[in-house]
Amino acid sequence: MPKYDSWNSSDAVDRSLLDNDIHYLSGEITNENVSEAIKWILSANLTKKPKRTLELYINTTGGDLYEMFALIDVMKNSYHNISTVGIGAVMSAGFLIFASGTKGYRWIGKNAGIMNHQHSDNMDAKMHDMKAQMKENANCEQRCMQILREATGMTVQEVNSKFIKNPSDQYYTAKQLVDLGIADDIL
Repeated sequence: MPKYDSWNSSDAVDRSLLDNDIHYLSGEITNENVSEAIKWILSANLTKKPKRTLELYINTTGGDLYEMFALIDVMKNSYHNISTVGIGAVMSAGFLIFASGTKGYRWIGKNAGIMNHQHSDNMDAKMHDMKAQMKENANCEQRCMQILREATGMTVQEVNSKFIKNPSDQYYTAKQLVDLGIADDIL
């Protein structure tokens, strides 16, 4: 943060959110915005007592799968509860980040656009490289399935049939997300 005398109104808003344990993750999931979210969680975890709830607002159409995995790992290992609040777009990687919030603390906006789909890396390579990428895509699919299994309490077969094996984008309403166990309540 810059010195107080050089702050603009955006800096003051950012400071206010930080002081109130709130972070806003928006735009494409990239190294830059995920790094900020990870640093926010790690910083909060430097002071473990008293246990509190960190609020992660999510508004994204998705992005980098590996950045998503990094953020989810940090969220899952946080001493503090991570409340996820889905607003605007909760799609693709954002869908799994949202689902990874602490159970009982996942809130979805009634007007949110919600979408899940198969997650994979683009393949544009030689045949032997494509085989290796296909193996990694299968590994990523298994990790995504595990994230959704933990979020919902469903069996592997249920998660596979409801979220993974559908080749098309799957759009949901806020109520459907609650019924599926991805969200705990509607804002």
